[in-house]
Amino acid sequence: MTSDQLKALAFAEGFELVGITPAVPAQHLDFYDSWLGAGFHGEMDYMQRQRTLRESPESLLPGVKSLVAVGLNYNQPQPKEVKIARYALGRDYHKVLRGKLKRIAKEMPGACRVCVDTAPLFEREIAQQAGLGWFGKNTMLINSARGSWFVLGFILCTEEFEYDHPAVGGCGTCRKCIDACPTGAIVEAEGRWQIDARSCISYLTIEHRGPIREDLKPKIKDLVFGCDICQEVCPFNTPRPSQPLRAEHTSCDEFLRLRTWPDIESLVNLEESTWDDLTQGSPVRRAGVKGLRRNALIVAENRAKGTPR
Repeated sequence: MTSDQLKALAFAEGFELVGITPAVPAQHLDFYDSWLGAGFHGEMDYMQRQRTLRESPESLLPGVKSLVAVGLNYNQPQPKEVKIARYALGRDYHKVLRGKLKRIAKEMPGACRVCVDTAPLFEREIAQQAGLGWFGKNTMLINSARGSWFVLGFILCTEEFEYDHPAVGGCGTCRKCIDACPTGAIVEAEGRWQIDARSCISYLTIEHRGPIREDLKPKIKDLVFGCDICQEVCPFNTPRPSQPLRAEHTSCDEFLRLRTWPDIESLVNLEESTWDDLTQGSPVRRAGVKGLRRNALIVAENRAKGTPR
């Protein structure tokens, strides 16, 4: 199988972005270690536990030679009543991407392993090396033509292919994401822009367990699950006549199958059995029933106080 044939399979599955890069040891371990050392990972202790596994893709597939990176657009309008990050509006992207990648892997030579988000890979590093995009100041992977509204998936393979060139680009002097972040979670440390998860709304409303600091609650505004603010203000997600793909909406049927969420007051008092049915097959399940209730209560309190949305 040639690289072009492999990419054709990916495009046929609906992926807008695809690239291939050689499997090499991780290049950002020192930065990762300093980020962990600063405590920017918050309570995500698994990131520390998986550190050794992240050193090389060999830990996931012995004999791996190639890494196939794909991107799938998830952008669509966000509901006004219950604000949930766009990636979580439809079916769980883990399930969507995994199904598509498994079908591709069946056609590929050699041994393959499909990875979507949960594997200990430096995903954005691999995607950048495969040409899918470059790192923005908000640490998102940005594709100059399509912006950042895409989720990533990977196939590790023991066969060699023709490889793509790494992506290049940059934000220049733009700092719209930094200025727009309600909690100041985008920080400059050691000459790099980084995310301090401990004050990131996405982390607080999804990964963080227990109470949220009182000073951060008003800054969450009406965000029930996740946050898209740094992407919403990014110029690379703003359409231009010459770059219409930057604001293109997803064509993935599974992302477009929206569920009806209860209003905020109902979410505050959500029963566990209702939550279980409501979040089946949804990324929102990650927050847990207690986390979703907590987030909804913060939103309800903010609305009662007239906190700007």
